[in-house]
Amino acid sequence: MALKNTLKLILVMLLVSSSAAYAERIKDLASVAGVRSNHLVGYGLVVGLDGTGDQTTQTPFTIQSIKSMLVQFGVTIPPNVNPQLKNVAAVSLHTNLPAFAKPGQKIDVTVASLGNAKSLRGGSLLMSPLKGADNKIYAVAQGNLVVGGFGVSGSDGSKVSLNIPSSGRIPGGAMVERAAPTQFGDEDSLVLNLFGPDFTTAHRLADAINEKIGMGTAKPIDGSSIRVHAPRDTGQRVAYVSLIENLTLEPGESSARIVVNSRTGTVVIGQYVRVTSAAVTHGSLTVTITEKPTVSQPSPLSAGGSTVVVPTSEIEVVEENSKMFLFDPGISLGEIVRAVNTVGAAPGDLIAILEALKEAGALRAELVVI
Repeated sequence: MALKNTLKLILVMLLVSSSAAYAERIKDLASVAGVRSNHLVGYGLVVGLDGTGDQTTQTPFTIQSIKSMLVQFGVTIPPNVNPQLKNVAAVSLHTNLPAFAKPGQKIDVTVASLGNAKSLRGGSLLMSPLKGADNKIYAVAQGNLVVGGFGVSGSDGSKVSLNIPSSGRIPGGAMVERAAPTQFGDEDSLVLNLFGPDFTTAHRLADAINEKIGMGTAKPIDGSSIRVHAPRDTGQRVAYVSLIENLTLEPGESSARIVVNSRTGTVVIGQYVRVTSAAVTHGSLTVTITEKPTVSQPSPLSAGGSTVVVPTSEIEVVEENSKMFLFDPGISLGEIVRAVNTVGAAPGDLIAILEALKEAGALRAELVVI
């Protein structure tokens, strides 16, 4: 009896450890509604380039920007004078303003050339505002660029480049000037949005919160959102969210799906893909045409003859003798892969087989082509 009880205890421990191994934190499955980053974009000038800036004759907006900037410093250029500068480039700026970012904090900025500048290496960005979707200034960027690529060209037109020298980054190059509005503490509840909508995961997430905090605390709204009652006090709400996001649960398993990348030939088959009874055969016809020109010369001592090139074509047709293989009803992923590998199907052939099975109604899965 003691041995039997010990075996039961070991089995329970194994089941608990197995379930815990697949458990995930709520912070890895969902985010708090209203807590999000915001895109910022701007326009500026990069100066100090070693002759690799914009060709101002082809990028008039660079000259216009330079003139507008100099006017602000009291320098006036005659209207009929266009300075030919090779050390200046017009650039676009973009970054993300993190949630709860406060004035005075610094964020990284990505800089990319707008004109025909060859390289931004060694350049320095002048003070440029970064605006949000509401056209308000949320940060100001300035600083020296870090460019990972380089390009070298010769007078004969030859060119060697590594990565992209016309773009770079400024670590900590933008100073936050305005905090983005959030809705973190406006109501007596908060909403958790799943990264991937799933009714099973939404139900299990609500159950995990109710089991830890109390029944009625969380309620699923739909397959993507869960409403959770929360205190209005800011300090208490921060601790409350910290408690919730570290709870663990086993998320619902995804539906049967096959994802096909038509560009690279990559095929990913989900765990629950099933195939009903079907017979498949797949073969290919290869046609090879080889050109072997021959030279035809006139007979010796013949008059009026000339040497000509006579084209000769050799055509070879090869048809693979592919075997037909049978899918039994409800076979699993491993059996599908084993059957396809048996006939030696390439990724492109596998895509064709999967599409044919879907059209025949034998594939019990969603076929997604990207």
